[in-house]
Amino acid sequence: MNIVPLIPDNAPFSAEQRAWLNGFLAGVLQRGGKGGAPMAPAEAKTPLLIAFGSQSGNAESLAKRLAREASGRGFAARAAGLDSLQPADLVKDKNVLLITSTWGEGDMPDNAVSFWDSINQNGSSPKFDGVQYSVLALGDKNYADTFCLAGKKLDQRLSELGAKRIVDRVDCDVDFDDLAKEWSKNAFTILGAAKPSDSSDESDPSDKAWSKKNPFPAKLLENTALNTPGSSKDTRHIAFSLTGSGLTYEVGDALGVFVQNCPEVVDSVIATHGFDPNASVGSKTLREALISDFEVRSLLGKEPEAGLTLDSFLENLRKLQPRLYSIASSIKAHPDEVHLCVGAVRYSTDGIAHKGVASTFLADRLPLGETTGIYFHAANHFRLPTDLTKPVIMVGPGTGIAPFRAFLEEREATQAPGKNWLFFGDQKRSTDFLYHDQIIAWVQSGHLTRLDTAFSRDQEEKIYVQTRMLQAASELWQWLQEGAHFYICGDAKRMAKDVDEALHHIIETQGGKTADEAAAYVAEMKKTKRYARDVY
Repeated sequence: MNIVPLIPDNAPFSAEQRAWLNGFLAGVLQRGGKGGAPMAPAEAKTPLLIAFGSQSGNAESLAKRLAREASGRGFAARAAGLDSLQPADLVKDKNVLLITSTWGEGDMPDNAVSFWDSINQNGSSPKFDGVQYSVLALGDKNYADTFCLAGKKLDQRLSELGAKRIVDRVDCDVDFDDLAKEWSKNAFTILGAAKPSDSSDESDPSDKAWSKKNPFPAKLLENTALNTPGSSKDTRHIAFSLTGSGLTYEVGDALGVFVQNCPEVVDSVIATHGFDPNASVGSKTLREALISDFEVRSLLGKEPEAGLTLDSFLENLRKLQPRLYSIASSIKAHPDEVHLCVGAVRYSTDGIAHKGVASTFLADRLPLGETTGIYFHAANHFRLPTDLTKPVIMVGPGTGIAPFRAFLEEREATQAPGKNWLFFGDQKRSTDFLYHDQIIAWVQSGHLTRLDTAFSRDQEEKIYVQTRMLQAASELWQWLQEGAHFYICGDAKRMAKDVDEALHHIIETQGGKTADEAAAYVAEMKKTKRYARDVY
């Protein structure tokens, strides 16, 4: 069997380079023998579409990995984002595995919205008779009311439209690898997969290098306060060394950071439950295991269950997961380094002090020169335009500035001629203007074509980034007409929704469009990768 290999996502190439190399390899193997003579026709392979709805990249990475495995098992497999698919594509491929995350308050991820709308059109919904499918839903049990809701909706709708469910939907928490492996194995078997060929690779290629399963021990180089005295916030500039790792990244990507719980919190939990901190948990003491291996913050202030044994206690705990942060640097500007912009979370409820696990680990508990595990998480949905002449509009209040500092550093390093417009906001200009000196220097040099700031507490009336957008509506519309790419980074619940509403309003009023026409304009921007969000 002739298997066409795929360049792994973690290979040191850009997305465009990977696409070219994949095409080149496919062409070489298709041409085969001497003089480019075509190879003998291979026996027909079972088509398999692995579709993904992805916001942060987990579903996309998993879909591509499973497509590689499926190819090795004899399928004519391909992975594709739902934003690139029409309902007819599912009917054509017939065998469909669908992987999707859930976003916001039970919403579809951005790249699944248009597909979801297309299968929910009143009176004109397509039929999926003859389609065999299964859904893997990715979620987070911390959000119980909306856990895996996007996957549940898609699973139900495909069934309503006549598709045949071959494997029951599997709902995954943040640690999804084992469930995903079992789900895909069952689906491949039912669809008639052969055993893996010698050339197939069931494992994630990234497992063989630095990855989530094998994190690089990165040394902390910088931990600098970005707010000045008098601020109600504590935002840090964090820099890690990549020296000796061979790792690289693209602006727009995220950094996965392995963190630890606060020892004081762990001690409080142990004391509340009356456990022995030195009790053995594998090769560690209970205290060591609770610091490094399990989520414990939700236990603060809770009364212990009567008669709870240590084994039962541990069985109910979730694994402590690495945290993803938007990267705030360009490797072209800072070779062998990666930077983050982290807001330390500290608050009290009912007299109990709470700390953000990851943010205070980075701000308070990881000493300079010490190491912690890191890995890179590709965010292919959040990329600068490949055409360097295209204008870029960036909306990033607070720590949402992170990827846009990276974008501006990248555009400066590549001497991109396209215009750059940044909307930045926070509480007070005097204390909360993050990366002030660097941003102002870009304004003065002309690299940052336009800067609009919104400091909400500098005047009686609250002013936010969406306020500044509406005030600049005419020019913003002109930039969109020139082909500008529009980006949002920051809070998903409020800011991102308000900015999206402002964008729709600007397109309506400045473009002379109806609400439906404005919505269609935005949908087209998303489809052509001109509108992207990195929200949390």
